[in-house]
Amino acid sequence: MLESLTEKLGNALRSIRGDGKLTEENMEDALKEVRKALLSADVHFKVAREFVERIKSECLGQEVTRSVTPGQQVVKIINDELAQLLGEGENDLEDKKPLRIMMVGLHGSGKTTSSGKLARYLAKKRGYRPALIACDVYRPAAIDQLEMLAKNEGCFFYGDRNEKDVSKIARRGLDAAKAADANLIIFDTAGRLQIDEGLIEEIKVLKKSVQPDEVLLVADSALGQEAVNVARHFHEAVQCTGIILTKLDGDARGGAALSMKSMTQVPIKFMGTGEKPDEFDVFHADRMASRILGMGDVVSLVERAQETIDEKEAERMADKMRRADFNLEDFLSQMQQVKKLGSMGSIMGMLPGMSGVKIGDDEEKKMARTEAIIQAMTVKERQRPNLLSSSRRMRVANGSGVEVKDVNQLLKQFTQMRKMMKKMKGGKGRKMMKAMEAKMGKGGGMPGLPGM
Repeated sequence: MLESLTEKLGNALRSIRGDGKLTEENMEDALKEVRKALLSADVHFKVAREFVERIKSECLGQEVTRSVTPGQQVVKIINDELAQLLGEGENDLEDKKPLRIMMVGLHGSGKTTSSGKLARYLAKKRGYRPALIACDVYRPAAIDQLEMLAKNEGCFFYGDRNEKDVSKIARRGLDAAKAADANLIIFDTAGRLQIDEGLIEEIKVLKKSVQPDEVLLVADSALGQEAVNVARHFHEAVQCTGIILTKLDGDARGGAALSMKSMTQVPIKFMGTGEKPDEFDVFHADRMASRILGMGDVVSLVERAQETIDEKEAERMADKMRRADFNLEDFLSQMQQVKKLGSMGSIMGMLPGMSGVKIGDDEEKKMARTEAIIQAMTVKERQRPNLLSSSRRMRVANGSGVEVKDVNQLLKQFTQMRKMMKKMKGGKGRKMMKAMEAKMGKGGGMPGLPGM
């Protein structure tokens, strides 16, 4: 996510990190590179120009604090300006029940998928009872897709495959949702071109008909500068209250995210970060600014861990590791817990200084292969790996679609890990663990395995 912009901004700032003080001369070259980085990321030229001017004014108008270097101070100023540019402040949905939300956007921007993801998110995080109303009567199978999403997420669904008047569908759907005791009603509208005045007029009429509390524009982040024109046109037509940025996982540039709020004054409220139903989250401007500057997003990572990792299971596993009583069944459980946090690439992107580290398909495939090998074993074999004779290893290899040498390699690595645990169990190991705990601090610092 935004890797290209992160890398180029990092290179631009590297030139002044070692300078003793900020001057107009050393700032000029650095800010020229910052501007280039923004433009190459497809940020709107007006946004890039104003952004650089604000940074220059801030940097040259400040005394450098003694406790930080000039480079650190510039990074802090850029971080604050990025957060402001992305929409720092209030960007939440209206706090009311029932809540009516109308989704609008271009063809292929991800409205229907985002409708399902938003329903899931608000049901799980805020206790809403969602209803999905299919108001797209043009795209083939759009109603079927929304119905399937509603079924998967346990939402109420309403659609009429014979009616072509979307206002009638919306009103009937609203009545049906109320009768079903839903308190979140999401209207999924048809994708349209901003130049298609007929369809734009249709959503104006639809808005008057259902009186939504929120009108969310679903925008493909890869559109870059064109996303700004799209947002402007829809905002003029139906006064959008928020933006959902989709496909951020595939957008290395980040131009749309940096331009849309500034040019339209419509806040970015949510973001889609992948294809899975749970790869959808609230958009935090300050956290995104930190990620763009390569400082990670540890807060979001910890929040995700708290939501997905079973604390009792983590405590049990930590205790087994301390006693060096760790088997392949436990190893499989740990892998499955980590997978709940998301892909390795998304996890690395949240760690400070790790946004540029590439996690290729090979690493993900290795994890999947390891999981397949362990799952091909019986429960007894996982608990007692020494039972795995040559014939059993052959069976496991055939069952998991790998070669015997892959099974042997996994068992060898696991044996080495257990030996290391046994060493840590001894006196020297306990001293090492105590020293680490003392460095981290009992009440703060990085959490141990049980805490995570």
